[in-house]
Amino acid sequence: MIKTPMFSIRNTLFLRLIFTFLLILMPLIILGVYLYQWSIHTAREDIAKTAASQTAFYLTDLENEIERIKLLQFGLLEDEDLNKLTLLWNRMGVIEKTDKINSLRNRLYLVQNSSKYIKKVSVYINPIGRVVSSVDGVSPLEEALYEDVLSVYGSRNTRIIEWRNGLYLSAAKPSGRPKGQPLFIVEIELDQQKLTEALAQFNTYSGSGTLLLTANGGIRLASGSVVSFLKEASLYVEQKKTPDNSGEARTFGGHLYYTIHAGSGKLDMAIYRFIPSEVIRKPLDKFYAWAWLFAAAAFVIVAIYAMSTYKFIHKPLLRLVKSFRRVENGDLEQVITHASKDEFGYLYSRFNQMVANLRSLIDQAYRQKLMAQRSELKQLQSQINPHFLFNSLFILSTMARTGDMERVEQFTIQLGEYFRFVTRSASDEISLEQEIHHARTYMDIQLLRFSRRIRARFEELPEEAAHAKVPRLVVQPIIENAFEHSLERIERNGLIVVRFESRDDEFRIVVEDNGNNLSEEKLGELSRALANRDEYAETTGMVNIHRRLTITFGERGGVRVARSELGGLQVTIHFPWEGQADVPFADRR
Repeated sequence: MIKTPMFSIRNTLFLRLIFTFLLILMPLIILGVYLYQWSIHTAREDIAKTAASQTAFYLTDLENEIERIKLLQFGLLEDEDLNKLTLLWNRMGVIEKTDKINSLRNRLYLVQNSSKYIKKVSVYINPIGRVVSSVDGVSPLEEALYEDVLSVYGSRNTRIIEWRNGLYLSAAKPSGRPKGQPLFIVEIELDQQKLTEALAQFNTYSGSGTLLLTANGGIRLASGSVVSFLKEASLYVEQKKTPDNSGEARTFGGHLYYTIHAGSGKLDMAIYRFIPSEVIRKPLDKFYAWAWLFAAAAFVIVAIYAMSTYKFIHKPLLRLVKSFRRVENGDLEQVITHASKDEFGYLYSRFNQMVANLRSLIDQAYRQKLMAQRSELKQLQSQINPHFLFNSLFILSTMARTGDMERVEQFTIQLGEYFRFVTRSASDEISLEQEIHHARTYMDIQLLRFSRRIRARFEELPEEAAHAKVPRLVVQPIIENAFEHSLERIERNGLIVVRFESRDDEFRIVVEDNGNNLSEEKLGELSRALANRDEYAETTGMVNIHRRLTITFGERGGVRVARSELGGLQVTIHFPWEGQADVPFADRR
């Protein structure tokens, strides 16, 4: 019986059911992950757009404020008191000069107070050598200072100027002379502290920060968390050549921030906002918690499904498969009990009924086959007897015709002993010692006839094999075949050898001769006849013996043929040796 290996766990229906269930859940899990990522992306875009819109609105408002301040600045250029001080300084008395300077200071103070972004308003009046400030009052104008002012404010009177770590607006009153120095210069210094405080309005999210940079990066105003990573943020802004407003994630100070940018070409300034990633993820924490809860629930569902599938489907099915395996291996005492009246209860009951029917059928078939085997053995034996009877009578007739009375008596005794053995039908099997004794008797009978031209070498049977059980008449017909088809017509020096071999768990009886009429074609036909398994083929002679040995010992017993080293045919009778001799032949199949 061919035994198939037990199925592996990866080929079970259980894993396929679990895998199918996971495939059903997978789209839901993928959808949940997609919705979470989509929510984060949407929230990030909304926050980025809102922040960019707020920043752009602030810059627009700042641009308008700077334009208003510039209008006030240009208005000072036409101030009557300032122009009189510049042009008529030498003609004024002390009282008038003092009155005009105080009036100018009040005007500068009003301009300063007109905007929170103005820190100080100053007027550099070169003709009178004075500097009038809304904060510092009146002071002498140093020549070196005035030269610096001219070099910085020369032609850049429309934009914010970076100078002395400050932000300034300038306007000059031309003198009217070609390449002449201006009559005076009005300087407005912007209040960086107020600008920094204004940036704080963008820090609406916890942990966020804002950075304001001028065009050349000389002024950096930081508010909120940016102060802690100002260098990193400044380096990032300087390296970023094409900023956008979409929001970019980057790590600063060990935390992840989304950056939003807005710039002003009129002011040569840009504002960068840094919003912590937690701000975007925090509104989704509840969704994130639900996602983990869903994942845990899915895991529990899969576990419950796996346990129930294993308990109610896989385990009963595995029990049924194992029972089938035991039945395949010959165990027909299998009975499966099942308490539930479900589908497996029906399958188990049918399985039990099938095994019971199988036991009954096997018992009937066994008895019928045993009777058939015994009948076939009797028939095969009866087929052999007439052949030898005919040959024996022919030999006796020849000896009587030649007048060899001594050998007639000897031959008659041996022939009587031979037929007494053949006609005894007490059992289908005999000991190997009895079978070999009968074969030797037959050999002696034949040698009486062919003593002048045929000789024999018959080895002694090993003592340990004497009690081995074999079918009756398996050796003598082989010897008879050697005489009849190989040695009978040989003129001289005929030789027949009977020897014994024992290897591993197989015992062999070898019969060979030196006949010279065995062709390769005949040897091939004989081999094919022995290999033919057709139960209805003609069974005579050597094929009979092979068939009987196969019936008795199964595939491990039979007859093999080959060309002998002596030149004739070599016939080998083989059958199992150790522990096989005492087993009834019907049980050996």
